[in-house]
Amino acid sequence: MNERIRAQKPYPMVELARRKADLLAQGVEVLDFGTGDPVEPTPEIIRKAFVEATPEISQYPTVAGSQELRQAFADWFARRFGVTLDVDKGILPVRGSKEAMFHLPLALLDPESERKAVVYPEPGYPVMELGSLYAQAETHGHALTADNGYLMDPRDLPAELLARAAIVWISYPHNPTGTDGTPGLFEAWVDAREQHGFVLCSDECYTEIHFGENRPHSLLEFGMEGCLAFHSLSKRSGMTGYRSGMVAGDPELVSWYRQCRAAMGQAMPIMTQAASLAAWSDEHHVEARRRVFGDKRSLMTEGMRDLGLQVWPAESTFYLWVRVPQGHTGQSYADLCLDAGIVVSPGSFFGEGNEGWFRIALVPSLKDCAEALSRWPVV
Repeated sequence: MNERIRAQKPYPMVELARRKADLLAQGVEVLDFGTGDPVEPTPEIIRKAFVEATPEISQYPTVAGSQELRQAFADWFARRFGVTLDVDKGILPVRGSKEAMFHLPLALLDPESERKAVVYPEPGYPVMELGSLYAQAETHGHALTADNGYLMDPRDLPAELLARAAIVWISYPHNPTGTDGTPGLFEAWVDAREQHGFVLCSDECYTEIHFGENRPHSLLEFGMEGCLAFHSLSKRSGMTGYRSGMVAGDPELVSWYRQCRAAMGQAMPIMTQAASLAAWSDEHHVEARRRVFGDKRSLMTEGMRDLGLQVWPAESTFYLWVRVPQGHTGQSYADLCLDAGIVVSPGSFFGEGNEGWFRIALVPSLKDCAEALSRWPVV
């Protein structure tokens, strides 16, 4: 066994599923705010496109996916961010951003090189670290806290580390806190990339779940060379089970990754590509989903504050990052919530140093959110 992998804790969402199953086996009515897997129906236009494109004969999809799908994504990206992408060389369909993020270090990192460090935010999406471990990288989680506003600033990292980094991950809007990246922050990272030569990767899966006056940015608005952006339809379009994402950016990097992915897998199935094309081509369903999440966000934010709990002031994602009550850790408070049939994610699931927080995923219905608040533990 790979000792580096065996030393890791169970993947957080697997642990949440286990706890939920234990409660259900005990006959407890569970309200699950743990895993970010919303219950709202996938829009009809997407489901219809999937069904209509289901072929009589099933064959392997290509690695690059269809030209029409890549064009639909490029058109959306241009409308949304004002950036022109190379449809043939600068876009790659993937089976959800998770597997693409996991595989990327295998394509870009040489474990025999001096440049083998991977830097990522902590708290953050665990796959950034896990994929790097499998690729035999040196892993460096950079601590984000309330004190630095959960903003990962290159000026706070050692120049020596950035000089030997193969990959640096940034993640805005940020999971789990919902914090948005500022234009100045993106510009600083593009400058740092130009100075040190690492590949700068941006997890942008939550750019379309926003509630403030300003819409979140993409890294590619500020730089293209040496930059990759990862997008997904899971949250934007309610397609978590479809496994549909996109990698876009520097054509040279995307072309190399496309070549490597021939050994790792293909694009999503043909019918999923058709459903994805429909999703990238429509904004009405996205606006409707934002309204639903906005209603739940308002209810739960007010409810947490009524309970005397501090919610981190952020304006994106469908997560709330909440400070645990005095005398508790994220884990002990999550256990207390479990006793009431409520599943939340302890902050420690997202990296060391976050024991004083827990995450609420706004997954249950508005009615179930209200029910959860009625039984939420008071300490």
